[in-house]
Amino acid sequence: MANPSFFNQFLIWPILNILILFYKALTTLHIPGALGFAIIGLTVLIRLLLSPLTSSQLKSAKKMAELKPRLDELTKKHGKDKQRLQQEQLKLYKEAGVNPAAGCLPMILQMPVFIALYQVFWQVLGNGNLTKVISEINQIVYLPILKIETFDLSFFGLSLGAKPSAWKTEGWWLFLVPVVTAFLQWYQTKLMTPSSQPTTNPPADGKPTTSKDDTSQVFQQQMTLMMPIMIGFFAFSFPIGLALYWNTFSVFGIIQQLKVNNEQKRKNS
Repeated sequence: MANPSFFNQFLIWPILNILILFYKALTTLHIPGALGFAIIGLTVLIRLLLSPLTSSQLKSAKKMAELKPRLDELTKKHGKDKQRLQQEQLKLYKEAGVNPAAGCLPMILQMPVFIALYQVFWQVLGNGNLTKVISEINQIVYLPILKIETFDLSFFGLSLGAKPSAWKTEGWWLFLVPVVTAFLQWYQTKLMTPSSQPTTNPPADGKPTTSKDDTSQVFQQQMTLMMPIMIGFFAFSFPIGLALYWNTFSVFGIIQQLKVNNEQKRKNS
């Protein structure tokens, strides 16, 4: 942790100092579960700072999802003429006021922050030798007042350093952590996915057909389930403190997505 690399100095150490600032303030106020609330406070702060970027990303993703049926129609119509297909797609994006790259840039900018947060929480919570971790933290805090003597990992009866995978020794109820994490991820993904619409031009003979659109829809439904399962598995293997960060981030993401969806409904009504 004390390795003075570029990534550590400009991402991990600043985030860790903010986390310690929250923790010291909460412990000074004698608030129980100070580290857990410090993680929540840091996550909220990061979410607020990234709010303009994530809002742009969510709106762009929502519009792109709503354009998918029309994009599929263009693919059917001009699939053999790649140049014409690209021209028609760009024309559709322009008419809808959508920039396909708008959803990618915010995610790219957020990735270093996510990696830094992961490194911070993993090193603080995933290391069994707290004495060593505290010593390393005290070497990189910006102010002497931020130096700590100990870390209280308890949070509402849970140890933030415990892993749900250790349920045999810690308790079966630890299974609730990955379940809640997976559910929040599923609900957030569900909010981002538009409801399927019936085919506008059904077959003349009335018989169902299998198309690339059907395959794409099935794949999308599978990913809607597979992603939460994967995130839930990570929460099963990682310290609870990381799940606390992820779940707090997801809750704010759900709130922001609901806001975007409501704004879109008002515009369409």
